[in-house]
Amino acid sequence: MLGTVVNALAIIAGSLIGLLVKGGLPERISQTVMQGVGLCVALIGVSGALEGTDYLMKIILFIVAGSLIGAWIDIEQKLENLGDHLEKRFSKSGSSFSKGFVTASLLYCVGAMAIMGSLESGLNGNHEILFAKSILDGIISIVLASTLGIGVAFSAVTVFIYQGSITLLASGLTSILTDEVVVQMSATGGLLILGLGLSMILANKVRVGNMLPAVLLPMLYAFVMTFL
Repeated sequence: MLGTVVNALAIIAGSLIGLLVKGGLPERISQTVMQGVGLCVALIGVSGALEGTDYLMKIILFIVAGSLIGAWIDIEQKLENLGDHLEKRFSKSGSSFSKGFVTASLLYCVGAMAIMGSLESGLNGNHEILFAKSILDGIISIVLASTLGIGVAFSAVTVFIYQGSITLLASGLTSILTDEVVVQMSATGGLLILGLGLSMILANKVRVGNMLPAVLLPMLYAFVMTFL
């Protein structure tokens, strides 16, 4: 769990620095910086998604099925409701709290480093991937918090729960999490990160939260196939 704890603390630290910068940035600069970050996030998503080109049909299936499940549950709205609840309790800064919380939570959780780092941490006690992710997330938190506010810091709780759960469950998932499954999960997560980047750039929102089940479907598919 050490890697996950460090990751969560890095997000909080980066967010606090970003909040100190926030007041000194004019709106036009904040908006331009946000779009620049969106482009970088989209690039990260593309690079991750390209790893799964050998499993293209499966990934399409996972995205479609995962989107249907997530839209039925309406995960995105539940995340936004949680952000609104946290805003009422901890912030008086305005309407960007929920957006910052949801955007940062999705960005930090669906990538390959979150999955692989948590698995390495749980299986081998190797925290190097999560330590590297902590540096990246801390830097991104500075930029996000400077434009979206304190909600970004609260995404550390989401990261702690998500990555911590994978770390604790890793030893029981070794038979399912083959290299093939991990690549499929990472590539699917890459597509979601691409969607998140586009949502940060464009006026039309891509409801990435409702696609989250797609990341877990490769693992579920592998589990079902062991009985067939």
